[in-house]
Amino acid sequence: MVATSDSMQTMDQFDIIVIGGGHAGAEAAWAAARLGCQTAMVTLDPSRVGQMSCNPAIGGLAKGQMVREVDALGGLMGIATDNTAIQFRMLNRSKGPAVWGPRAQADKYRYAREVQRLLGTCENLSVVSGEVAEICADGAISGVKLADGRFISCRAVIVTTGTFLRALMHTGEKKTEGGRVGEASAKGLSGCLAKLGLEMGRLKTGTPPRLDKESINFSAFEEQPGDEIPSPFSYLNERPDWRPPLRQMHCWIGATNERIHQIIRANLHRAPMYSGQISSTGPRYCPSIEDKVVRFADKQSHHIFLEPEGLDTNEIYCNGISTSLPGDVQDEIVRLIPGLEQARILRHGYAVEYDMVWPTQIESTLQTKTVRGLFLAGQINGTSGYEEAAGQGIVAGINAARFVLNGSADFVLRRDQAYIGVMIDDLVTKPPTEPYRMFTSRAEHRLRLRSDNADERLTPLGREIGLADDHRWQVFCDRRAAVESGLELLKQSDALDYLRRSDVSWPELIVRYPPAAAMPAGVAQQVEATVKYEGYIARQDREIERMASMETKLIPATVDYSLVSGLRNEARQKFIRFTPRSLGQALRISGITPADVTVLAIHLERK
Repeated sequence: MVATSDSMQTMDQFDIIVIGGGHAGAEAAWAAARLGCQTAMVTLDPSRVGQMSCNPAIGGLAKGQMVREVDALGGLMGIATDNTAIQFRMLNRSKGPAVWGPRAQADKYRYAREVQRLLGTCENLSVVSGEVAEICADGAISGVKLADGRFISCRAVIVTTGTFLRALMHTGEKKTEGGRVGEASAKGLSGCLAKLGLEMGRLKTGTPPRLDKESINFSAFEEQPGDEIPSPFSYLNERPDWRPPLRQMHCWIGATNERIHQIIRANLHRAPMYSGQISSTGPRYCPSIEDKVVRFADKQSHHIFLEPEGLDTNEIYCNGISTSLPGDVQDEIVRLIPGLEQARILRHGYAVEYDMVWPTQIESTLQTKTVRGLFLAGQINGTSGYEEAAGQGIVAGINAARFVLNGSADFVLRRDQAYIGVMIDDLVTKPPTEPYRMFTSRAEHRLRLRSDNADERLTPLGREIGLADDHRWQVFCDRRAAVESGLELLKQSDALDYLRRSDVSWPELIVRYPPAAAMPAGVAQQVEATVKYEGYIARQDREIERMASMETKLIPATVDYSLVSGLRNEARQKFIRFTPRSLGQALRISGITPADVTVLAIHLERK
């Protein structure tokens, strides 16, 4: 049962306070409460918990793998997506299973309500309406002060403020305070974090116009249906009889044209990113239409995707033309897109500037180095995307709970264990100069980090931690047994060798060996990937084993790098700044050489 702010007044002490109710905050609160900690989520508007601020979709290339990892650990994003999705598509099917990316278009309003419903099942969770103005810490966290003067005591704090810290929205020359349309900016917390010794930065993101479905000529667009047989995100739903509970919908593909590009070029002086109105850095891999036109000047067109935002709304998300151009310019360029000549714009696109904390100041547990018991997760660490936020949120929630219950935040995912581990390791060793987005190319062990085997990699960990309940554990054990039986079935004939051939797909195997058709889709996918990648994975495992010794050689937090003789000054400065957790992590810091790590290793051995 979720307590309200009124019932909170009778509670003297919380273990953990989560600041923010976005995707990072939801996972952090879910994990902390389910692990037995009395948890309060403080958010500006409880009715907006789990809100999709931008694209009404979950997953994609590499991002879909992270959602499955969150689910495998015992998180909520996969379950919420399966229950509210209106289209499922597996991306990259033309390539190998290692880079397939599950994606789902969600009903954004139902998704937020479902997240709120799931959080309502957490007995130890209270949702508090308010703005945190100050985090109180004197060597240790003691609580938070709200803007209205209330004080809430706690032992750990997780900051998941998304794009709301000193947030400023831009549409042309117009500037409005707020992290999302109709929602206020969180003004006081940035100064508090700076006073706690954290170095702040500023980043930018953006969103496209929303259109009225009734005003669109869809016949001018290419229809994009979902998969005939949907693949769920949650392993709890991976069974032959599962079907999406909501009616499935199509999306549509169109394109910009040279006339639109000319208008954008003619109005760049009115675009905040080019007029000097915005000085912060935006996402290079999800650029605005202004950036696309400038950076790819030779391209005559750019794709746009019309995506419905829900079953009970006429709102269409115009993916591909994220922009902060003035409203009159947006009106003009939208209506020059074939099929949108009569389009009614329900809400113009805009850019958002917001404060963040440079992630060199956090550990791999997401605990800050300066304040014990203070954790950061989501866009405050310089990332972009719901999936990146959720991955950090569940790790922060687990570690805050372990800090409170055991006195030690020690849950760290390795790069060979999860995309979540890759992301966090990247953040603490290579501070982003732009909003960080996960790609399969960032993972050197991506043959292991597939979407089909996230449960094999992480559910035993979730069980050990206490997040994977009895039902999830039984589902996992049954699935693992089914995969082992499937492999054994193929071994009993020449089907295994036949499937190893690069020119043979699973449908072709079924034609030659019909008993394989009885395997459930998820089991068949993992069996096929295991067989086809067997040799490559064995080679990758040897490399992982070779590097394991570096990862297990932990560097004491008390090491004095000024006493390491023979260390280059640049390396010394970077070690002091990044305080790497292990020799392996030290080696991944930008600008650090193997020779630097060897010098450090010799010093540690002498000590």
